[in-house]
Amino acid sequence: MPLTDTAIKKAKIEDKPYRLTDGGGLYLIVHPRGAKYWRYDYKVGTRKTFAIGQYPEISLTEAREEHRKARALVAKGQDPVSSRNANPMAASEAETFGDLADEYIDRLVRAGKAAATIAKNRYYLNELSKSIRDIAIRDLSSRAILDLLKAHEQNDRIETAHRLRATIGSVCRYAISQLKAENDPTFALRNSLRAKKPTPQAAITDPAKFGELLRDIDKRTGQQQVTFALKLMALCYPRPIECRSARWEHVDFEKAVWHIPAHIAKMRRPHEMPLSRQALSILKDLHALTGKGQLLFPSHRIITPISENAMNQALRRMGVQSTEHCSHGFRASASTILNSMGFDERVIEMSLAHIDPNQVRRVYNRSQYWEQRVAMAQEWADICDRLKAKIRNNSDIV
Repeated sequence: MPLTDTAIKKAKIEDKPYRLTDGGGLYLIVHPRGAKYWRYDYKVGTRKTFAIGQYPEISLTEAREEHRKARALVAKGQDPVSSRNANPMAASEAETFGDLADEYIDRLVRAGKAAATIAKNRYYLNELSKSIRDIAIRDLSSRAILDLLKAHEQNDRIETAHRLRATIGSVCRYAISQLKAENDPTFALRNSLRAKKPTPQAAITDPAKFGELLRDIDKRTGQQQVTFALKLMALCYPRPIECRSARWEHVDFEKAVWHIPAHIAKMRRPHEMPLSRQALSILKDLHALTGKGQLLFPSHRIITPISENAMNQALRRMGVQSTEHCSHGFRASASTILNSMGFDERVIEMSLAHIDPNQVRRVYNRSQYWEQRVAMAQEWADICDRLKAKIRNNSDIV
């Protein structure tokens, strides 16, 4: 049924965006924040979306006229988006920063980005950027963005302000790539905010206290795969995302190697992790629990891994405070204790997948230190066993 102005004005705001259809591919998206955007879905080669503008700036009559023109182009086999992009200023006049932000998020979804990444971008671009969403992309100024950023900075949300500037900049650069904007107004603001304060991840680095933590993990009752995840974090100290996203195809039991593919690794470079006898034993026990699926640590939904906070929440339930230790802290625990015991710093850095900026040296070191890393992985697992055995004299550990 065709839309009417009355129906559009009375459209209720819901928790999630929804569509009001006018026919012929033309529809109005109603967002939770109350904004309404005209869209036209069509197909020229592939399925695409033509952004007409925001209601009520673009009235129902005007939207239908733009829709008519776009449909006429599609009937001729022409792409209305490409035709409009031939005149970038005409395109930008019809679209707001919010329009481009929505397109940018859609692009992340199509690119298969992680759900957490998409959720963070939606939060920054929908909730934190409300004051600039309705500004035409061609009119978005550094001043408007700075006012938004300073509001967060003045409330001591320094990290949020920096991340928000970067996210807004990503949308602006996307708009430039689509010929809908001519400059990135965040570039002029790169030194306008107070420097971010480094916030090291909380970690237990005292050997005796780390041994207590390992004993508490062994005694933990709860979701089994989370317990196994904590044990592997302690023995192998990967990044949490690398651990919880692991698949059985990444584990080579015969060669005792855990392969971390590039798309999971932080630096987008593959990383190989030698497995100690203890780690292999844990993985075999875990395989009996989750081996019929693809993921080592599936959530209740099976097709997705345990959540980002599953391990941290388990630590909190064990009585470990967030200021004392977190899942990422296992890396600092291993690094600090191993360094204090005289292990080669270069081998430790390679085991942590800390990247050498020199590409030639990086490739050479990966090969050169593999045997040392295999030996250190086993020694670290043995150290963890002795720490759990309540040995008080640290000199006896090695």
